[in-house]
Amino acid sequence: MAIAPLSTTLSEEPTAAPARSVRRTRGGIEWPTVAVVAVIVAILALLVVYPLTRILYTAFGPAGAKVMSSMVTSPVNRGILINTLGLGAAVGALGTVLGFLLAYAQVRVDFKGKRALHLICLLPIVSPPFAVATAIITLLGRRGIITYGLFGAQADIYGFTGLTLVLVLSFFPVAYMNFRGLLQALDPALDEAASNLGANGWQTFRKVTLPMLVPGFAASFLLLFVEAIADLANPLVIGGDYTVLASRAFIAITGEYDVAAGAAYSVVLLLPAVLVFLVQRYWVGRKSVVSVSGKPAGKPRQITAAAGRVPLMVFAIAVGFVVVAVYATVLLGGLVKILGVSNEFTLDNYRYVLSGIGNESIKDTTILALVATPIAGLLGMLIAWLVVRKLGPRAAALLDFLGMLGLAVPGTVLGIGYAIAFNTPVIRNHRMFFPALGGGSAILGGAIAIVMVYVIRSMPSGQRSGIAALQQIDKSIDEAAASLGANSITTFRKVTLPLIRPALLSGLIYAFARSMTTLSPIIFITTPSTQIMTKQILSEVDAGRFGNAFAFCSLLLVIVLVVMGLLSLAVRRGSLPNQSSRGTL
Repeated sequence: MAIAPLSTTLSEEPTAAPARSVRRTRGGIEWPTVAVVAVIVAILALLVVYPLTRILYTAFGPAGAKVMSSMVTSPVNRGILINTLGLGAAVGALGTVLGFLLAYAQVRVDFKGKRALHLICLLPIVSPPFAVATAIITLLGRRGIITYGLFGAQADIYGFTGLTLVLVLSFFPVAYMNFRGLLQALDPALDEAASNLGANGWQTFRKVTLPMLVPGFAASFLLLFVEAIADLANPLVIGGDYTVLASRAFIAITGEYDVAAGAAYSVVLLLPAVLVFLVQRYWVGRKSVVSVSGKPAGKPRQITAAAGRVPLMVFAIAVGFVVVAVYATVLLGGLVKILGVSNEFTLDNYRYVLSGIGNESIKDTTILALVATPIAGLLGMLIAWLVVRKLGPRAAALLDFLGMLGLAVPGTVLGIGYAIAFNTPVIRNHRMFFPALGGGSAILGGAIAIVMVYVIRSMPSGQRSGIAALQQIDKSIDEAAASLGANSITTFRKVTLPLIRPALLSGLIYAFARSMTTLSPIIFITTPSTQIMTKQILSEVDAGRFGNAFAFCSLLLVIVLVVMGLLSLAVRRGSLPNQSSRGTL
């Protein structure tokens, strides 16, 4: 094991290095730790608490209070609220079932192509928000390749049906990954015991496997519910007349120029999102299903009966085919004039994207994402380290909650909060910080505000993976480093961080992918001085130039995959064989 030599060396040879004095407070906490906590709390307060405070202040002002009261008195606003909750419930239920069935087939059914199917299921995670919606319109719209081209039907895909389909296809990987991990962690001995007692496959699934997965169903439903009600991009593209709170807040800000109304709609959207977040945290903290006291022995039991194996395999392959068809439409759509109408090969779409404003948006978005990625990754690891290693239960829970707020708060709410909070020319010219991006007169439309949003939105993933990794590392390693005189910062930098390198890699990859593909939080804080790819894609879709939108989506997907590969390679090469076993203090 890589950890054992370090623990042995540090514990058995405490006098191998000269002890250093570590400055501590009266309570025994090191001053460097106090400084790190203070800095991180200040950063979180600036990035998420302050914008939320400003949006709440605006929403509960005289103008905003009228809008909030109208959510009860106005039939139109009541309908918007019902639409939002209904959409969230539908996407949560369907996405959870879809993710479960795919994960169950992946873990319990043996068939060829499982690895390829797994990668296909992950595609929506790293794709831009418009890719699925635009492809579905092209395939199933009024003049869709399938609906009109094959069946001669003019289907109306806009509205609740199309929006639900798009959101389920976009977010089911969240449930899929959740259930896949749960199913792989179940002890196969449970199935064997049920079989020895005379239970058939269906009885074992219904009475043993399914009850063990109840927390996973609850967590997946809540996550997908929040993702659905918070999404802005897809309602703008395929929502039609089906108005939800996110799109209504967007219209209030950008169309009616009513900041108070936009803030009020956002607060109404914020309430169920935060409530679901708190319920989920309570559920995870209180509910646990333990199958074994040690690690599972053996591989999960495979389904061999044709009655169960064939339907699951056909279903999984069918879903994989649908996902492939969606992304094949995206790739082909950028290489023809008008997919389904004029299928003549052309590179005009890519010429347009790679010139002028399109080229600027690619450059700006990539640079900003690359700037935000290491900041988000390091902050996530620091918060995880403080939560697991340095703080008491109450302080750790509070810091963990503040760090996760960036993910719990809907992007639309956060974006409007930033627009309200940072709409003054704090920095007259950000060229000194980001010379490739050109000048900007305010933090609102400049690069700094966008980087701030990228950091606070993508940091929670690294935070969660860091906490999970640190909980698996023995605390005696830190104690051994302290016995040699290393302070907390030195221990984190030279001992802890190398040990949690996989968690850091996961946080970096997620941070870059989310930064490149996000729209809801930044659409309110961009100006012509800083171009963002997702906003340009939305403009192309609104103008009906689907070929340009497909080209944008394809390039964005390629950039994300390439940088993810480079990040993985860089982090792995940076890990020397003996670095994790013998740190140098």
